[in-house]
Amino acid sequence: MKYVDEFRDGGLARGLAAAIARAAVSGRVYRFMEFCGGHTHAIARYGLEDLLPANVQLIHGPGCPVCVLPGGRLQMAIELAERPRLILASYGDMLRVPVAGDSLLKARARGADVRMVYAVDEALALARRHPEREVVFFAIGFETTTPPTAVAIRRARAEGLGNFSVFCNHVLTPAAIAAILAAPDAAVRLDGFIGPAHVSTVIGSRPYEACAAAHAKALVIAGFEPLDVLQAVLMLVRQVNSGRAEVENEFTRAVSRDGNLRAQQLVAEVFTPRAHFEWRGLGRLAHSALAIAPQWADFDAEVRFSLSERVLCDHKACECAAVLRGQRRPQDCKVFGTACTPENPLGSCMVSSEGACAAHYSYGRFRDRTTQGESA
Repeated sequence: MKYVDEFRDGGLARGLAAAIARAAVSGRVYRFMEFCGGHTHAIARYGLEDLLPANVQLIHGPGCPVCVLPGGRLQMAIELAERPRLILASYGDMLRVPVAGDSLLKARARGADVRMVYAVDEALALARRHPEREVVFFAIGFETTTPPTAVAIRRARAEGLGNFSVFCNHVLTPAAIAAILAAPDAAVRLDGFIGPAHVSTVIGSRPYEACAAAHAKALVIAGFEPLDVLQAVLMLVRQVNSGRAEVENEFTRAVSRDGNLRAQQLVAEVFTPRAHFEWRGLGRLAHSALAIAPQWADFDAEVRFSLSERVLCDHKACECAAVLRGQRRPQDCKVFGTACTPENPLGSCMVSSEGACAAHYSYGRFRDRTTQGESA
């Protein structure tokens, strides 16, 4: 048996689902938000919602870094890419995200030198191979991808790569969770969160404790396999039933309370918290993102190229912002699966495989509801 097979056992999954059904109090509705897009993907792929009782509901959250990056920041990247003698290195998903009828892919078609990379090391390699060109790495992601960016900046200075810089868009998970809970106009009642897995391997479980205590909401960190998610849901139901609001760790095989201290040290050395940062769907949040620290400013693309902030609206028909807040489900959007598909996305949630819209579309989780609606 492969190690991962233990966490995909159908019999054990049905047993956990039965335990959840027994634990869920009749007449009470439990609403849990999975923050991470990886969990959204697993829930859609394995049909986990179909195993849960009707009164245990999963709400999709903003946990996809491609999805939450606002259009204005993407427009800044497009403007960077169109500068002469500049190479913009970006993860592939960002190339297809639409903004005001444009995208990095369209900019490349117009002649911009946009290169798809799988890791920041590839951007460093581009800078080494092209000393006559400016190379900018379009850095996005939560705490998981931030340490490699810090290592790359340190390495660029050590090697004297003066033509390398980073357009930094790294964002912070606990701040977003707190913002969702603190929003005065929140239309979604939540009983707790399925906490992120990969992020928590870096930051640990400790950073969520203050938020859980302040808002009296349970949070269970879970792995990405189906049994991980179901076990986390059972732990959340039990917390709610007992009136507890604690941070628990289902993903003990990879996450500790303190996390990866070396990675945290690297991030603290190279980055500094931004006073505010715009999130698609959540608005402008305080201390929710990182900027390159002043002592490393010679590798900061925003400083090097004097970039200014942009504010752009999403497509009028796209409800990605509401999906990211948990106020709408993908299939509630009028253009979902019709005008908006992975081949022709109108919003960011349909681009990334971790986006809620793309996950639901790819695994057909919208079809039964659509058919029922037509027959009604």
